[in-house]
Amino acid sequence: MLKSKKKKKNKKEQSKEQPTLPLKERLAQKRKATRAREELTSLLSKAGGVGIVLGIALFFVGGIKLAVPAVMAVIVIALSYKYPRQALFGFVFYIPFAGTVTYLLGGNAILQLAKDGFYVPAVIALWQKCRQQNLPFVIPKGIKTPLLILLTLCICTLLFVNGMQQFNPEPPALFKTPPKEIPLGMGILGLKVLMGYIPLITCAYYLIRNKKDFLFVTRLQVVLILLCCVLGVVQYALLVAGICEGTRDATGVDLFKATLEARCFIGGALVYSPSQGIIRLPGTFVAPWQWAWFLISSTFFTFGTGFSDPSLKWRLFGLVSLGAVFVNAVISGQRIALALVPACLVLLLVLTGQFANLKRFVPIFGGLILILTIAIASNPVVVQERMDSFISRWNASPPYEFITQQFEEVANNTKNPLGNGLGRATNSARIMGPTKLVETYYPKVMFEVGILGVLGFLGLVTTLTVCAFKTYRKIKNRNFRGYGAALWVFILFISYNTYYYPLDVDPVAVYYWFFAGVLFKLPEIDKLERLKEEQNQEVQEVSTIRKRKQKVVQNPL
Repeated sequence: MLKSKKKKKNKKEQSKEQPTLPLKERLAQKRKATRAREELTSLLSKAGGVGIVLGIALFFVGGIKLAVPAVMAVIVIALSYKYPRQALFGFVFYIPFAGTVTYLLGGNAILQLAKDGFYVPAVIALWQKCRQQNLPFVIPKGIKTPLLILLTLCICTLLFVNGMQQFNPEPPALFKTPPKEIPLGMGILGLKVLMGYIPLITCAYYLIRNKKDFLFVTRLQVVLILLCCVLGVVQYALLVAGICEGTRDATGVDLFKATLEARCFIGGALVYSPSQGIIRLPGTFVAPWQWAWFLISSTFFTFGTGFSDPSLKWRLFGLVSLGAVFVNAVISGQRIALALVPACLVLLLVLTGQFANLKRFVPIFGGLILILTIAIASNPVVVQERMDSFISRWNASPPYEFITQQFEEVANNTKNPLGNGLGRATNSARIMGPTKLVETYYPKVMFEVGILGVLGFLGLVTTLTVCAFKTYRKIKNRNFRGYGAALWVFILFISYNTYYYPLDVDPVAVYYWFFAGVLFKLPEIDKLERLKEEQNQEVQEVSTIRKRKQKVVQNPL
C-alpha cells in the first residue's frame, strides 16, 4: 500500500513538474497527427488498389500463391518508401524469420525476396533525402575510392564477360543442346549479391540518431537472438520426442540429405537421422548452414550487450542469450558452429581487452561454464556425437586443405582476369542459368570476377576494417567503446573469412554491412552524450550556487 501511494505521489509530482504546452502548440500537434493519419490512409488505399489489380492479373497466370504475395509486395514497397525509418527496423526484425515465413506461406520463391521489399525502397528514399539535404551517402569517406574501384571492375565483368555470353555465346559441344540461360540477368543478380547490401552502412548510420536508438537496435538484436534460439531448442525437442519424424524413416543416401519434406515447426530443410548419428537443424532459416552462421554472428552481438550495456538487467539478458547460442551450437549438429562459437568468444575476450576486467569477467565466464556443464551433463551422447563428427570431418578434409584445393581448382578454370561472369557461382542466380558450386568465399569471388575483382573486394573490406578500428578507438565512453570493439572484431573476422560464403546470403550478408554503419555512428553519439553530461553539470552547478546564496541570505551569521 505504501509503495502504491508513493508511486501515485511520484506520478502527481511528475505531472506537476511537466510544463503544459500552449494551446497553439497542442493544436499544431493535433493537426500534424491528423495529417499523418490521412497520408497513411491515402497511401494504403492507393497501394492496395494497385496491388489488387496486379494480384487479379497474376491470379490467372500463377494462381493464389502468386497473387497474394504480389498484393502484399506492392503495399510493403509503398509503405517502405514513404516510411524508410520504420522499414529498416522491419527489415532487421524480419531477417531472422525470413526462412520460417517463406515456408509457412507455401515456400514461394518470391517470398525469399520479401526482405528486399523493406530494404530497396528505404534505400532509394534515403538516397533522395541525402541529395536534397546535401548529406554524404557513402559512409565512411575512406571507403569511397575502393568502393568505386570494385564497382568499376564488376561493371566491366558484367559488360565484357556476361555481355559477351549473352550476345555472342560459345557454340555448344557436339550433339549437345545449348543451356537455357540469361547471362546478363545472372550478372545483375550476382552484382546484387556481391555489393547490394553495402548501402546498409549508410542506412544504419542515419537510422541511429542518439543513444536511445543505439540501445534499442542492440537490445532488439539480442531479443531476436534469444527468441530464435528458444525456437531452435523447441525444434530439437520435437525431433527427439518423435513429434517430427525428420529423416529417420529415410533410406540410403536420403538419410544424410537435408530435405524440405523433413521440415519441423520452423525453418526449412533439415536432416535428423539418429540411427546414423546425423543431425543438421536449420533453426528459423532456410538451410542448416545459415543457422550455423547466425549462431556464429550472434556470439559478437550477445557479447557486446552482455559486457557493455549500461543496464545490469540487459547485461544479464545478453549473457543468457550468449548461453542460448552455445546450447544451440551443440544441439544444431553444425560442426562449424560448434568450433567457431567458442573460438569467437575467446577472440572477443582477447581483442576487446575484457580479460583485463577480471571482476566482471570471472562471474560471467563461470555462468557460461555452468550452462555448458548442465547442457553437456543432460545430453552426453549428443555432445559426444558432435565431437566425433567434428573430428572425423577435420581428419577427412581439413579446412586449410579444402580452401587451398578450391583456390587451385578455380585458378585452373579462370583464365580471364575479369572472371567467368557475375552470378556464375551464385546459388540465387541459378534461375537464370546453370551455376558452379564453389563452397568457399574468395575462390567463389575469383571465379566470378577474376583476380582483379578479388583484389578489389579485399581492398574494400580491408579499408572498411581499418576505418572501423580507427572509429572504435575514438570512442571515449566505456560502454560504447566496449560494444564498438565487439563490432570491430566481428567486421575483422568476417572480412577475411573464406570458409563457406556467409557474405553471400542471410543473415551475415546483412549484419556485416548494417552493424558497420552502427559502429561508424558511435563516435557522434558519444560526443552528444558528453555534451549532455557537461550541460547537466553546468545546470547542477548553477542550482547549487543558487541554493548556497539562499542559505546565506536566510542565515547571515
